Amino acid sequence: MLQSVQIEHLQPLLGQQRTLHLPDGTALPIQLAHLEEVPSAKMRHSERMPFCLEFNSLEPTEFVDGLCALELPVFGRVEDIFVSRVPAMGRDPQLGYFCISFN
Repeated sequence: MLQSVQIEHLQPLLGQQRTLHLPDGTALPIQLAHLEEVPSAKMRHSERMPFCLEFNSLEPTEFVDGLCALELPVFGRVEDIFVSRVPAMGRDPQLGYFCISFN
């Protein structure tokens, strides 16, 4: 199912609050912030244009990275999405900033 997710499925969700289900079973409220296509990551035989989804937590979290789940309107609960934390770099250090790469 993860391979079916396209950038078009996520564009209407930008700015919305969602829930990220962490590997330990806890739920983390997040806000979807930015989508960006990454043409340089396109594999030769892949039809999907790779893209990156950036989002931030809405409360403090110690979570760094791992396989998570996210509810998407078209697909329902999508499991086994690898989420990576990125540096706050001048943003609120109490929150977590994350990225999902869809290659």
